[in-house]
This record gives sequence, C-alpha cells and structure tokens, in this order.
Amino acid sequence: MYLPNYTITPKILSNINEIERLYGRLEGMKIPQSLLLNLQRDNLIESSYASNSIEGNPLSQAAVTNLLLNERVPVNRDEKEVVNYFNILKNLEEKVKEPLDVQQILRIHKELLSGVDEAIKGQIRNKEIIVGNRAATGEIFIKHNPPFHDRVSIEKALGELTEWVEKSEDLPILKAGLFHHQFVYIHPFEDGNGRTCRLATALIFLKNHYLINKYFVLDDYYDIDRDNYSDSLHSADRGDQTEWLEYFTEGVKFSLQSAVGNVESGLSKLSFDMRPSPREQEALQLLQQYRQMNTADLVKELKITRQQAFNLLKALTEKGYIEKKGTTKDSYYVLKA
Repeated sequence: MYLPNYTITPKILSNINEIERLYGRLEGMKIPQSLLLNLQRDNLIESSYASNSIEGNPLSQAAVTNLLLNERVPVNRDEKEVVNYFNILKNLEEKVKEPLDVQQILRIHKELLSGVDEAIKGQIRNKEIIVGNRAATGEIFIKHNPPFHDRVSIEKALGELTEWVEKSEDLPILKAGLFHHQFVYIHPFEDGNGRTCRLATALIFLKNHYLINKYFVLDDYYDIDRDNYSDSLHSADRGDQTEWLEYFTEGVKFSLQSAVGNVESGLSKLSFDMRPSPREQEALQLLQQYRQMNTADLVKELKITRQQAFNLLKALTEKGYIEKKGTTKDSYYVLKA
C-alpha cells in the first residue's frame, strides 16, 4: 500500500488557508453566466496549451486558441495532442462519479493518445525507461529512474496509488499533490505521463468539489518555470514529499489569485459595457419624466426611426434598466425597480 511521507510546514498551512479563502471568495461572487462561460472556455484553452507546451509541443498559444475556438479538424500530431487534451478536460466532470482506478487512468491515456500513438495508447509500459536531459555533448543526465520496469509491477503500484486516493482522509489539496508526484514517480506509460497525470489530478479536484476548469487551472503555473516544476516534483523522489507539497500548494494559491483577478476584471469590463450610451441616457430621462413609453413615443420625442427606437428599448432592457409591460399589441416600457 502507498504511504506518503510529508510534514505540514507553516508554508503549506498558510497556502492551504489562503486557498480556502480565495476559493470561498470565488464562490461568493455573483458571476453572470455569460462571463462564467467565457472564463471556463479560456481556462480550458489555457490548460490545453500549457500542459502540452510543458511536454515540448511547439504550437504557440495563438495557434492553439485558433485551433480550438474554430473547432478545426487537427491535421498533424501536435494539433491532435492539443485537441485530445482539450476534449478530455472539457468532459472531465462526466468521470467524477466513476472510481479513480487503474482502468480509469488507462481510459484517459487511451483518449489522450488516440490518433497520436495507436501502438501504446491505454497500455502500461513493459520496458525500461529513464527520464533525463541530453547535454550538448550528447551525454545523457538521468533525472529519474522509475522504480519498476515491468507491466505487472507498474500496474500493482498504480493500483495501490489509486486505492489510496479513494480511501485517503488527507486534505483534498494535499491528496491531489501527493497523487501528482507518485504518479510521475511510477511513470506508468511510455509517453503521455505528464499530461495523463495533470488530467487525473484535475479529476481529483473535481471529485472533492473544487471546480477546476470552471474557476482555475494549474498547468499555467507549471509552465511559468518548467525546470522549477520538474525539480520540485522530483525532489520528492528521495522519499519526502514536503518540498513538493510546498510548491504544489503555492501553485494552487497562485492559480486561484489569478482566477479572482480574471473574474474581477471581467466584472469591471461587464459593468462598463452595461453603462447606458448618451442616446440611451436620453431615453431614460424621458422615461423618468413620462413614467412609461412605447416605441412610437420615442420616435416622436427623439426624432429617430422606429427601428432606432426599437433598438434603444431592446438595449436598455438587456442591460436591466427598463422592463416591458402589457401585451404584444399594447406593450410599453417602464423603469425597472
């Protein structure tokens, strides 16, 4: 059975307290549905770009955004990797009620590499693989040598990890971080380990009622300094996950701070967009004077066309300044309370 080893340091405790405060603040904000949908879309695109970029995908953020927003059919391996990741992330909530076990991990990996590498998709490796860097001289520096290199041992270790996740009473934030490290430490696949790990980590957040993707993502934090991400992650290979958990909780805090800033910026812009134009202000002043008006009244008072009057009333209704009363034939508008 997998047994983590870590210490709750003042830094970890401070990060967790701040995470809870920031997440509570997000949930307490009255975010219009239109803004929430835009934020969620942007989060999914940002995560899809960053997670693949970490693994060396050469597509720029602009190229990824264009690919995903236009729902264009991917034409090469790089584009397929991004689209696959995006589609899994977008539908991740559908997997929340399923147990996070080895079969769930294999299904995620299979979806991730579908059309990318058919030979190894959904297959635990059965060969030796090391993680390292190649120097300019051609010499390879080993960064991580996974503990197992045969399919039976790897599947057993992965099963013990997922069983621990399902039964663990550790704080959800720590549980997600501990899983993240141990998964990469086991390194169960020939390719796609990092992306599969980050998707499964996001799923753990969702299972514990943190609406990742809707409010925040983590991949952008890892992409800021990939070497720091890798070094912090592999610091736990020595058997103590404390340093990694300090980095991991710092990343969650950073992402939630960014999320709060994005929501506040969106609300500010939305508030500005909802301000009445000069002509709309004229219409509001007339409504204050006459109490109620219809399209014909605005045509007469403002010397505008019927279409222009209709557009003014429609815009003021959508912005919440006025409301429509009466039947279709005899309708009129009043200031909204």
